[in-house]
This record gives sequence, C-alpha cells and structure tokens, in this order.
Amino acid sequence: MALLISHYLRGVIVTATISRSTVVGLRCKECGHPYEASARHVCEDVCFGPLEVVYDYEAIKARVSRATIEAGPVSIWRYRDFLPIEGDPIDVGTGFTPLLKANRLARRLGLNNLYIKNDGVNMPTLSFKDRVVSVALTRARELGFTTVSCASTGNLANSTAAIAAHAGLECCVFIPSDLELGKVLGTLIYNPTLMAVKGNYDQVNRLCSEVANTYGWGFVNINLRPYYSEGSKTLGYEVIEQLGWQLPDHVVAPLASGSLFTKIRKGFDEFIKVGLVDEKSVRFSGAQAEGCAPIAQAFAEGRDFITPVKPNTIAKSIAIGNPADGPYAIDIARSSGGSIAAVSDAEIVEGIKLLAETEGVFTETAGGTTIAVLKKLVEQGQIDPGETTVAYITGNGLKTTEAIATSIGEPFLIEAQLDSFNAAWQRAQSLHRPTLETVG
Repeated sequence: MALLISHYLRGVIVTATISRSTVVGLRCKECGHPYEASARHVCEDVCFGPLEVVYDYEAIKARVSRATIEAGPVSIWRYRDFLPIEGDPIDVGTGFTPLLKANRLARRLGLNNLYIKNDGVNMPTLSFKDRVVSVALTRARELGFTTVSCASTGNLANSTAAIAAHAGLECCVFIPSDLELGKVLGTLIYNPTLMAVKGNYDQVNRLCSEVANTYGWGFVNINLRPYYSEGSKTLGYEVIEQLGWQLPDHVVAPLASGSLFTKIRKGFDEFIKVGLVDEKSVRFSGAQAEGCAPIAQAFAEGRDFITPVKPNTIAKSIAIGNPADGPYAIDIARSSGGSIAAVSDAEIVEGIKLLAETEGVFTETAGGTTIAVLKKLVEQGQIDPGETTVAYITGNGLKTTEAIATSIGEPFLIEAQLDSFNAAWQRAQSLHRPTLETVG
C-alpha cells in the first residue's frame, strides 16, 4: 500500500511516501475518527481523544510467521512489520532482554511458575524506554524532524538523549529538577540540552506541550506519542516468543501513564490476530506507589475516571499524577480479572531487596513496586500458585541507588590480617547479614 503523509515543520510542508509500511493511519481511541499517519496525538477534529496507530493485519499475516521472526535481528526490529516505521530503523540493539525463570523468588512467594522480564539490562540505557524511543525517533526521522525532545521522569530522558546522539539528531529534554543523580548523569553524558524544571512531571509535561506547539520539535511523548507507545508492544511479543510461543496466564507490570499496560495487551492481541499464538485469557495486574496511585485509587473505588494527585514517592519513574492512559489500564485490569494495587515506599525498598537477594536482579524503584505488588497479590490470594506469571522489571537499580542506600547495610571494615577477618566473619554469621564493623 502507499500513503502520502505530511506535517508542518517550521513553515515547511514535509511529505513522505510510505510504500512498504503496514500502517493504515491513525485513529481516535474514543470516537474512531481516522487521521493520516502524521505527527499528531489527539483527535483535534472531533473529541480530543488519544490517537493510536492502525495496521493492515491481513498484510502482516501474509508476511510474517514464527520462522521469519526467529530469523530476524535479536532486537525489537525482528517485529518491524508490527511497528509504525517505513525505512531503516535506528537500531542500537534494543530489546530481546532476558525472560528469567525466577525459581528462588517463586519459592519465597509460594508460586510455582514465575518469570521476570528484565528490561533493566536493555540497550543502550538500561530501561524499557529504549524500546519506545527507538521506534519514536525512527518515525521522527521519517517525518523530517531534526530536533527531538521529551518530558521525562528520568528513564525516557536517558533513552531520548542516547538514541538521538546515535542518530545525529539535535536533542533537548525536560525533567523535574528533583530527579535521582544517576538519571541526571545518565542523560547529560550524551550531551543534549537538559532542562531541569522546578515542578513535578505533570507540570513538566504541560510546559513541553507549549514548547512543542511553539518550536515544532518532535516530542516523543507528545506529537509522536502514537508511534512512541507502539514500542512497548515488543515486551508482549518477546514474552510470547520466549515462553515457546505461548501466552502467560498472568502479568504484573508497573503503571505510570498506563501506556505500557495497554501496549503489552495490544501486543498479545496482535499475535493472536495474525495467528502466531493460540488465544487464551491473560489476567493483567498493575502496580503503583501509594505516594502516586491515581489509577489504583480509581480501581479500588470502582471508578472509570482518574482523579489527579500530587506525587510524593521514591518511585519517581512512575510518579505521574495525571496518567493519560489510566482509564484504559483500569478497563484492562477489570475485564481480564486482574487487579491494580499500591504499596508504600518501605514496601518498594523491600521489593528491590527481595528481587536482588533471590534472583540477583537489581531493579530501580519501579521494579521494586512491581515485586512488592506481586507479593501483596499473592498474600491476598489473587494469584494462583499454578499460573504462569510474568512480572515486568522496567529499569536498572543503578539509576536509583539513593532509594536503598540506607536500607542495605554496610561492609565490615577489617584489618589486612586473618584474625581480623575471622572475628568479622563470626560476627557476620551471628547477624546473618552484613553491617558496618571495625575489627582491630
């Protein structure tokens, strides 16, 4: 098929012909109104609902099979026919991260078949945001943008700066001014222009909408959002493939805007639609921090609308007080028989520690939230021990070391002598955990 698309960029109409893409266009998720596959994200003509990408699934079905996917690159681009791009992708090795059989954590929790999808080792910046940015910036380049940007709670800024550097795109990103140092440094190293805004993420996002309208840049989570969010589908595709072309029974994932939740579900549905996997019901459960839990609160109260909150939690990467896709996440949880729960900051820290000491995986606070909610749901009897359950870990703990710095003990300080070691070792054995000791 062929589509002629255009957008307005600094006074110039930029056009591109899509000749191979499986993309039909954009469509409003609320009213269904169609749009061309341009740089827009809301239904400006009818209801101001969010837009999503529409594909020709018959064309995809004719092109792909399990064999063609398995023969593809070991990255998200093995699924390129399901992604909204036309030409060569910006490929930095993103995706196909490990799906770990978490036997020790499963035994600790009383489960039989638990897996950890570990995007904390994703390339190039150790979070699932590398997936969405790879797709968004590929599409931005195709649409003629030369400057890209984002509003971020940290991980997205890291990814946007890194992948823009690789692609040779000018980059200016926006973050709240109180982010963890690891995430600030993890952005600055790529030499973008970094704006630290005095305010929370929702205030940063509002400013970015004004900047996008004024400067005509490609904002990955504003005017490029329909394409950006499609990258999260690959977390669904990979789990299916890594489970031997099977769907899991239950997934547990963190909720920030809610987009990740909805796109994992879309990925599952698309593989069913084109015949790559047999259909079955999958339960979806979401995880939030109590200090920023607008989706969990709405779910608990039986509401289908979100009441915005002011974030106050150590889980800054999921601290979005007014989540755009919250209502869709609630609908998925309810319709699938899943749940949405929130946990305290103390439980988040314990979740980080629990995953690390059982499986050797160091996650950031979003992952700690997921593990803490997983534990909570098991204790509440909301996860069948026999279910194949996948918990999504979306970022690396090296980015949020401040969150656990005072909760994990300190090394024994000893002299370079055997008797000093012996004394410290005996003390360690009696305590069953390391702590700071000075042994002379």
